[in-house]
Amino acid sequence: MINFDVWNDLLHQYVDRQGQVDYRTWKSQQPLALANWLAGLESLDLNPNLTRDQQLALWINLYNAFTVSTVLERYPIASIRPVIGGIPNWIAFLWFFQRRIYRFSNQIYSLAQIENEILRRRLQEPRIHFAIVCASVGCPLLRNQAYVPEQINQQLEEETHRFIHNPDKVRYDAPTGQLYCSKIFKWYQQDFIQAAGSIAGYIRLYRPDIPETASNAIAYLDYDWSLNQRISS
Repeated sequence: MINFDVWNDLLHQYVDRQGQVDYRTWKSQQPLALANWLAGLESLDLNPNLTRDQQLALWINLYNAFTVSTVLERYPIASIRPVIGGIPNWIAFLWFFQRRIYRFSNQIYSLAQIENEILRRRLQEPRIHFAIVCASVGCPLLRNQAYVPEQINQQLEEETHRFIHNPDKVRYDAPTGQLYCSKIFKWYQQDFIQAAGSIAGYIRLYRPDIPETASNAIAYLDYDWSLNQRISS
């Protein structure tokens, strides 16, 4: 199994407990530390007999490290969604996730491939949607420690709980019976339906205070594509 100490130390140093990333200080102090660590994994021989927990920890860490490394290369930026002439450049945005440029264990991956082919299709773990980050405010917060196989289920539970209890991501208006939730639940609805029968049913696993009738009135919150960053003083 890969040693994630370098990634873990960087997370401790530059990510606060609220999941905000101090990209400015990170790039000023250690601009190449993450890229160099990832480069050391390019020709690594991957053990084909990893357990499911080992695979989950491995690919979640790699997805997040690749994402942060890409942001560091281009920082300073205000958003991960490029804007040209005041209009969102969706082609450039999709290229960011679809292009196969990330090298690991003598293969080339895209972020979309890691997410959809490995974490979703192969490992079938819906909680990854609250652990992998796209570096925007709207996505899950970046955990300030690496995922490890021995604690992966506890860590995923903590991040799922944190996301669903964040009123910016999920909230219920009792007077109107309206359930508001992140568009992540819309984009990956099949994962949550498969796990709990419905989006509201999945949310109720962590928010039993929300009534079953909430599934009749779901509204999706605007997604904030601005960069999730902490501005250091």
